[in-house]
Amino acid sequence: MSNASKNVLKTLHVTEKSEMLQGLVDATSNPCLKRCNTAKYVFLVHPDANKHQIKQAVEEAYASQKCKVIKVNTITLPRKKKRVRGSAKQGETSELKKAIVTLREGDRIIFEE
Repeated sequence: MSNASKNVLKTLHVTEKSEMLQGLVDATSNPCLKRCNTAKYVFLVHPDANKHQIKQAVEEAYASQKCKVIKVNTITLPRKKKRVRGSAKQGETSELKKAIVTLREGDRIIFEE
């Protein structure tokens, strides 16, 4: 992984909803879900990164698996006010930017643990 892709991609965002998006490819119980034949992965990315940079970074980071990115959707989550426990001070959470990356049909990313 080059330095440019390390600066764009922070980490894979693992939540219940993102795991559900990854699992839609294997879903066969519902006829509507059978149409979802492309894999989707959710990454936390740098707030200044655009869709073209995210696409290049994902393809470069997982070049050994020969995955091709079809589409990138981004979501910017604003800061939220949080109350600090035990004091009257208020803090803020950090701003997040998520990218939902759709891969070509038949492509998958295998993560080593």
